[in-house]
Amino acid sequence: MSPEVERQFVVPQGTFTLDRYPMRRKQQLRAWDAADEYLLSHLATEQIPLASVLILNDGSGALTTALATALASTATPGQVQMMSDSFLAHAATRANLEANGSDVSGVTFLDSLQPPSVPFEVLLFKVPRTLAVLEDQLQRLRPHLSPETLIIGAGMSKQIHTSTLAACERWLGPTTTSLAQKKARLIRCTFDPSLDVPIEPEPTLYPLEGTGFKLSNHAALFAHERLDHGTRLLIEHLPRSPQAECIVDLGCGNGVLGIVAGRHHRDATLVFADESAMAVDSARQNVSAILGDERETAFHWSDCLDPVATGCADVVLCNPPFHQQQSVGDATAWQMFTDARRVLQEQGAIWVVGNRHLGYHRSLRRLFGNCEVIASNPKFVILKATKL
Repeated sequence: MSPEVERQFVVPQGTFTLDRYPMRRKQQLRAWDAADEYLLSHLATEQIPLASVLILNDGSGALTTALATALASTATPGQVQMMSDSFLAHAATRANLEANGSDVSGVTFLDSLQPPSVPFEVLLFKVPRTLAVLEDQLQRLRPHLSPETLIIGAGMSKQIHTSTLAACERWLGPTTTSLAQKKARLIRCTFDPSLDVPIEPEPTLYPLEGTGFKLSNHAALFAHERLDHGTRLLIEHLPRSPQAECIVDLGCGNGVLGIVAGRHHRDATLVFADESAMAVDSARQNVSAILGDERETAFHWSDCLDPVATGCADVVLCNPPFHQQQSVGDATAWQMFTDARRVLQEQGAIWVVGNRHLGYHRSLRRLFGNCEVIASNPKFVILKATKL
């Protein structure tokens, strides 16, 4: 851990040592932001009771750790539920609770497709990276709200747009925003049960070219309304080695790479992994619809390929994200490539598509000792590295 990283989170609820997950030796980013500080300070200043609270989109568990620890010390401990689509957010929250001596079993962990397990009186939410995710989440939570539910959001000012407030107005009710503090703002919403809005969010659908099928996409997926250009390029150049027995779609999204590869390799086992619960569920639905339920498959909501056995794969397909939650960088891609090398058999290969300027060829050469350019266009490049 870099000594420059601030780890002491000091708020009215206490002082906590927080880390992002996965912990990296040269981590440069704090495990919280000014919006976390603003929200916790507001709760304390206004003396808002938190007997039952649902916390949405808690990036590294700063809110959950502070509130669960504070509530555990009261005479009547409260009920805390933490909901996030991100496996890494869940892992960070668990690790930070344990590191600060709080009982992890006292918090109920939910992914973004699970309904709250018990009623709650307070909803606290961090503004997510995309508007589509916020709208999906608020629509899913609406049946669990009442006019008595206290609803407070928080985010950095650059994340809170007119469209953000309009989404809250549409799915919840009257919405206001606070003045900025340290470039962060709060959002206050009053639930209106009379709003005429759909009850359940519908996934978007778009055609899988060359087939009669459509791909189902939950809101959290990258390019959830159309096939992105990088993936399209990789599909055009997918490997067709008939001897492939196990193909891994790493960072699978809706599963399109693994599905198309599976249509070329009808006897291969297919493994799909993503840190987004919505992505894994979309991939599962699409595999069932296109390849059928008899195909040998595995689906992992996980940190890269942690659950996948060493040396089991012939091919790994990967379109790495260049962000993790709100931060941008290449650390996630590096971990993906490292995990891919572990799970590949000798002579197995990873096929990667990425923006040309990201320089993935340097990382692949460092890890594998080789890297071949399969195809490219002015924006994207397809790279292949073989485990020798």
